[in-house]
Amino acid sequence: MDQSKQQEEDYGYNLFPERKTGKYKKGSIAESLFTFNHKCQVMLHLAIETSPYAKLLLGAMKNSGCALHKDRHFSCEDCDGTVSGGFDATTSQIVLCQNNIHQQSHMNRVVTHELIHAFDHCRAHVDWFNNFRHLACSEIRAANLSGDCSFSNELSRFNFGIKQHHQECVRGRALRSILAVRKISREEAEKVVDEVFDSCFNDHAPFGRIPHSKKDAKFAYRDFENRDRYSANL
Repeated sequence: MDQSKQQEEDYGYNLFPERKTGKYKKGSIAESLFTFNHKCQVMLHLAIETSPYAKLLLGAMKNSGCALHKDRHFSCEDCDGTVSGGFDATTSQIVLCQNNIHQQSHMNRVVTHELIHAFDHCRAHVDWFNNFRHLACSEIRAANLSGDCSFSNELSRFNFGIKQHHQECVRGRALRSILAVRKISREEAEKVVDEVFDSCFNDHAPFGRIPHSKKDAKFAYRDFENRDRYSANL
């Protein structure tokens, strides 16, 4: 196996085949109108315009000097069947898996999850490729704050009823994300997640709380807007 192929597999690029050099680009008008790509673009637009999770994160990134633009920083692509999205730190792009996202609620969660990675990339200068602790921390935060582990989502997966269920869901989803994109043993991944779990689980920026539901996210967005308004009036 040559070095470039090994690098792709180590960093999860094999899950996003269109990320290979020259493969991801704008399609024709016909392709944009009549394929998964068009549906993906419509759902993305709705997510960033209506989801309180996404609106808060986009506002926080803009305030941090890392404004995102729909055409530049989001890309709808075909992916491996096991993933729904990803954050490509080399291009600062959020990849949305147009062949795997079919419902608006799913798009909202994926956009939010990846925006949390983008927010961490902006504020914390995450070393995605060399520091497993950095990667684990961002995966914990994304699982915790995106709604991935909300009661309704866990109920739909028939996962419920255990003590500290939310924490265990976050831990498990972070672990699976790390194993999907890095050549690392499960034992080593579990060790890294455990080492950073408490501090990263309790880091709720920029929400200020765990938004367990859309209602929680709306309150968090309202508080964020009020903080921004008060700062502007100082």
